[in-house]
Amino acid sequence: MGHIGKWLACMALAATVMAGGAVQAQQGGAQQAKGGKYAAIPPKKDNDIKLYTADGKIVKGANALGRMQKEAGLILWLAGNQFFAMDDVVKAFQRTAPLGTVVGLITLPPGLLLNGIEKGGMTYGGKDYPGLPDVYASVNLGHLKRLKAKGMMDTYAIYLHNEMELMVAAGNPKGIKGIKDIGRSDVRTSMPNPVSEGIMRFYGKKVLQKNGLWEHVSGGKECNSCQTTPNNWFTSVHHRETPERILAGTSDTGIVWVTETQQAKRAGMKVDGVRLPPEDSLRDEVSYAIGALSASPHKAAAEKYLAFLATPAAQDAYAEFGFVKAKPEELKLRPIP
Repeated sequence: MGHIGKWLACMALAATVMAGGAVQAQQGGAQQAKGGKYAAIPPKKDNDIKLYTADGKIVKGANALGRMQKEAGLILWLAGNQFFAMDDVVKAFQRTAPLGTVVGLITLPPGLLLNGIEKGGMTYGGKDYPGLPDVYASVNLGHLKRLKAKGMMDTYAIYLHNEMELMVAAGNPKGIKGIKDIGRSDVRTSMPNPVSEGIMRFYGKKVLQKNGLWEHVSGGKECNSCQTTPNNWFTSVHHRETPERILAGTSDTGIVWVTETQQAKRAGMKVDGVRLPPEDSLRDEVSYAIGALSASPHKAAAEKYLAFLATPAAQDAYAEFGFVKAKPEELKLRPIP
């Protein structure tokens, strides 16, 4: 099945899921409030859970999770908006690593991953998967500071940059020009949730507040997979849900990373991006911070991966997908402040 066929299948699935959205929102909120032994990965996220084997194959989903702690020589838990670049990045790393190095990868909202680190594992499909990553990355240094306070991480580097924009249907049928248009009564939004998705928690919320639109979008709620107002849905994993909702006709726009619109278009999705001025895109603020856990069982591999990120091979692999390269001085490991 080609890219377009796959996304059409996703749209059909999204429509089914959205039909029960109100029920899911209630159930999801209740589950989050109660918590659990481990952090819960939302359903149908197999493409965000991968195991790169020594023979070049990629195992996904629960199978990958079940094998990751035993087989991987390096485990990465990274902010989810990198998911589309990671096949190339990991393969480039494996070419520099000792022969046969198996890499485990989870790409989900950084707040959810942080919760998994603090709880010592993940739950997926009703099954528990204890264990920690060797390397963790977020779009906000505050997450790494939290790990430092718990004695779980000491050093970090900045290895990428990005910026926000508005995703719309191809041709921009609603004529959306900027953030202010989110306040229009005829514009329905699909927004990253402010609970676990760093793009909203640290960046989007700030821009919406500055423009007097935070209450209009949130309706006074901060939740995951929920309808906050008649016109806004807070996602669980926005980089997959927002384009699906736009294509399904249930949303008109949503805040995404510039790289995510580019990836959706590469996949054949009929979407466009509305670029924002620097004061709303926050292109001068958005930085990706990464570090190795102090108790990493694969410390040498973790150090090798962090060193790899500073090489042209790594920076070029990310740049191919629209990410902005980090400066040489940013790529040097330093103590977490």
